[in-house]
Amino acid sequence: MSRARSAAAGAVATAVWALQEPLDTRIVAHDYSDVALLGKFFTRGTNWRQVGFAVHVANGAVFGLVFEEVRQRTDVDKRRLAMGMALAENFTLFPLGALVDRYHPARGEPGLAPTFGKRAFALATWRHALFGWLLGRLA
Repeated sequence: MSRARSAAAGAVATAVWALQEPLDTRIVAHDYSDVALLGKFFTRGTNWRQVGFAVHVANGAVFGLVFEEVRQRTDVDKRRLAMGMALAENFTLFPLGALVDRYHPARGEPGLAPTFGKRAFALATWRHALFGWLLGRLA
């Protein structure tokens, strides 16, 4: 049961992340969307938003499963663990933004402002913190 709950928690946390993206991009004044990044990577059609959302939520569910496996093997409080893992992912993967900015097939389109810079880092950090906070409470 705990694996299913953690997978669902990861999916829900990622869905909240994705649904709030229009707000945080306006606040930071930087048009970078993980949903657009994923959706426009997999399809160039008009359904990129649905594809990106689905892929993003699936990634969240997988992250939830990994979180659960780590949680079962450590004594760290689940809320601290979720936040730590989410931020560690952010800090580890953020440098790949330079490759995304150079090679993504839809670079320069709406939703794909540069992903390697101060504003993108602020967005990515906020989003991962939100995800980690929700995962730690829902799992």
